[in-house]
Formats: sequence, structure tokens, C-alpha cells
Amino acid sequence: MTCHMDTHLPELRAAARRMGRRHFLTVAGAAAALAFTTHLPAAGAASRTALDARKISAYPFTLGIASGDPLPDSVLLWTRLAPAPFEPDGGLPAQRVEVQWEVAYDEQFYALVRSGTATAHPEYAHSVHVEVPGLDEDRSYYYRFRAGTWISPVGRARTAPSPSSFWVPSMSFAAVACAAYFDGYYTAYKHVADEDVDMVVHLGDYIYEYGVDSAGGHRGYTDRKLPAHFNTETVTLQDYRLRYALYKNDADLQAAHAAHPFVVTWDDHETENNYAGAVAENGVPPEEFLLRRAAAYRAYWENLPLRPPQKPAGADMRLYRRLRFGRLAQFDILDTRQYRSDQAYGDGWQAPGPLTMDPSRTMTGAEQERWLLDGWKTSDAVWNIVPQQVTFAQRRDVPTADYRLSMDAWDGYAASRKRLLDGATAAGVDNLMVLSGDAHVGYGFDLKADFDNPASRVVGTEISTTSLTSGRDGAQKPGNWISLTQANPHLKFYDGRRGYTVVRLGQSSAGIDFRTVSAVTRPGGTLSTAASFTTSAGTPGLQPA
Repeated sequence: MTCHMDTHLPELRAAARRMGRRHFLTVAGAAAALAFTTHLPAAGAASRTALDARKISAYPFTLGIASGDPLPDSVLLWTRLAPAPFEPDGGLPAQRVEVQWEVAYDEQFYALVRSGTATAHPEYAHSVHVEVPGLDEDRSYYYRFRAGTWISPVGRARTAPSPSSFWVPSMSFAAVACAAYFDGYYTAYKHVADEDVDMVVHLGDYIYEYGVDSAGGHRGYTDRKLPAHFNTETVTLQDYRLRYALYKNDADLQAAHAAHPFVVTWDDHETENNYAGAVAENGVPPEEFLLRRAAAYRAYWENLPLRPPQKPAGADMRLYRRLRFGRLAQFDILDTRQYRSDQAYGDGWQAPGPLTMDPSRTMTGAEQERWLLDGWKTSDAVWNIVPQQVTFAQRRDVPTADYRLSMDAWDGYAASRKRLLDGATAAGVDNLMVLSGDAHVGYGFDLKADFDNPASRVVGTEISTTSLTSGRDGAQKPGNWISLTQANPHLKFYDGRRGYTVVRLGQSSAGIDFRTVSAVTRPGGTLSTAASFTTSAGTPGLQPA
């Protein structure tokens, strides 16, 4: 049978205490502890019997379908079977299920290209990750799944151009982040589904660990009540699986996934607010927190369209990776949570000090930093895009000498940031574009060689997308709008409403549209473009369009 971490949590804690803290201070220790004390099996270890898919009596594709990480010759397809998504087991027994998949040139599946069968294992919450090889580069495909007599919706996947393709005239993507279910409706996802883009880049906080009450928080349900087990913080594997089921059951989120491939990276709330490596937010011992992190990472893998190299091993998961879109764009997707040093000066907004410039402190970890710098040295792309989580540019809170900086953002790791900016310059990266989320507002920054010198040269652009729902409706000019814009002359745009951002890359310039929705605390919010900017290839810096 499948073992869930919540049923074993007391023994996990006891085992951790017995084995001693020093044995748990590494990810490897936590992974070993997870395997030893929870008996969480790998796929197929517990599901010796198969369930005849024809016996599934209710619609199993309640959590939608998805594709992700486009490559020139393959697409990655995802689904998860859950006929009863709000039940701990998803409504299926602990048996494997065979799922058929199809890929075609057309939505009607007259021109079938590839088909096959994949196994949905109970050990991975009956999720399916299918890599479909042998496809043509740079084109759209359509896909669907079948389980017994049930057929999924149709989704659109796409392949990327070859990395050696010299002339890719353009590509586009939507950047999204921070989708707290309890703060409002996923209206922005609905509008993302309607955008004409090649893919969606999700910059973290796909779920939140905080509880959701029976009314769905600020959604204010009156026609139904959510089960009580959602109104707890996620700690166990079962908790995280159920939280993804709640979020992914939303029709607007499903529409966005079906319409576009997603390229995803996490931030903190997929595990716990403001965690840093093995350091929990509230002083939980590393030996206990890493067990929670292992559960969170496993659930993340189960519920998102990720390829096999991203499959976690205990409390470790290599999420950073590189995608190419011909010679037009290179995407270096970062993970700034798993390897970072603990936040300086107790976290929060603090005055900078020696710790913020300490070169031994890192946001990315040494291995990921080397990987990024080496990738820039060999890049021949026009645009070097860095999707990551938190605000990269300097962001003083007031224009006076007593300013403070966010210790959770790159300001708290200024030496680490400087190494990256210096490395981009040394590698000859002319068109650096950093993507970020987390702040629940839209920012547009010029990245400066020296943020303390307003006259220093511009070395790149940062596009910080606002939240999809987090922070509820927000305001066009938040209360700190004047102080923040005065304190940071390199800040070219600031809007506090909900929405997302669309970026269109061309050979000579890029266009950036900051989209906002009128409201998320009630359904039916309308879409508008708050501002548009351009940045020219070879001449970094944001200019109003």
C-alpha cells in the first residue's frame, strides 16, 4: 500500500531525534531519512497489481492536462488521474493504471503523429509524465489522454526551433507568478489562455502552504463548502498533494495549461514561506524541515509538467535548467531557494551591512552559479533570459540615508548579484533580461553596473511580473509608490494591481506589456494593458512604447 507522510509524522520526528542533528544537516541525510522512515516507494514498488481503467467510474481528468519545457524534437506531456480530487487518494486505489496518449497535427486528431501508453503509478499520485520524441522542430502539436472510456480535454504543445537556427524572427511568452487561491479568482489565468504566446513562464508560488477555509477565502463561496482538511498548513506529502488538487481543479488555471506549454520554477510557498536551503522560517530543526521539503518537492514534481532530469531524490531536486529558442533566446531557469544562504539580519526589510556584501553568502549556490556563468560564455543567443524568483535589482524603501533593503531578495545577497552582473559583462552578454515575481506588484527596472551610482551604465533589464491573485485586488499606486520611485531612479515602472506580463522578443528589440485585471476578489475581472515598454538589442534599458 502507499504510505503517506502524515500517518508517519510522529515517528519521523522521533527517528530524527534518535539519529541526531548532525546527521541531518545535509540534503543527503534528509533523503536517507525519508527513505528509511517513511518507506515511500519509487514508482511500481507498491503497485504490483493493475487497475482496469474501464472500471474508473468517474471522470479522472479533473486536474487538467499540461505540457512543458519545449525542446526542438520533443514535447513533455502531463496529467494526473483523480476522479475524486479532494479525497486523499484522489478516488483511486493503490494500483497502477495504464493511460493512452496521442499527439496530432490538428485538434480533431485526423493527422495523428505519435501515440503510446504510460503508467500512472499510485506512488506518484497517479501522475503521468510523457516525453514524446521524434517531432518536427518549431511547430505546434495537439495532445490528449485516454483512461478507459474517459478522454481528456485537448491541449496545445509546441516544439522549439533548433538551437542552431540563425533566423528565428520572434517568439513570445507570458510571465506569471504568485497565485494564492484564497486571495481571489484565477481571472488572470483565463486571460493568459487567450494570449497569442509561445509559452508561459511561471516564476513561483504556484500554490501556497497556508490553509484555505470552507468559503475559499476571498473567493467567498456561497454555493459550496471546501472540505475542512484544506484549512491547515501543508506539512506532509498528503497535505501538498491535496493542495495541488485544490488549485489545479480551477477551470481557468486548466485553460492556461491546455493553451500553452509552461516553463516552471518554484519560489518559497511551494514549500514554506521564506525558507532558505535547509533553514525553515520559524526555527524548525533542519532534520525536520528537510523531511517537509522532500514532501513538497515530490508533490511539485507530481503536479507539474517537468522532464525526468527534474525528478526529485528525497529532499533534493535539480530544477535549474536551460532551454533554447533557436539563436533568438536562451532561457536559464534558476532556483534561488534550495541552495541559498540564510537571510541576513533575521530576514525582512533591514539596513544593509557587512553580511549583505559577504562574498561567502550565496543566492544560487556555487554549482548553479558556475553553470549559469559558463552558459553565458557559450551563448550565441540574441536575448539571454533568466527566469528566477525574487527582485533582482536594488530596491531601497526610502530616498534617504536610512533606507532599508529586502533581505529575502537579491539585495540581501549583493555580492552574489554582483558576481552575476560582472559575469554577464565578461561573457559579452548584451541583452540580459531577468524575470522575477514574488513582490505581488509589477516592476520594470534598468539593471545597473553599480546601483549606488545612478550614472553607471545599464547592463540589462528586469521584468518583475505582478501576482495572479496574491494580495487581492491591489492598487495602481500602492502606498509606497512615491517613496519607492524616488528612491530608485532605475525603477521605470511600478503598478500594484493583479495580472501578468507579456514579452515579445524580436531580432532587434523586445516589447513588454504589463497586463492588469480590474479585480480578482469577484469573478469576471476585465483585462487592460497598464503600460508598454521596449528595449533594444545592444542598447539595454526600458523605453516607453
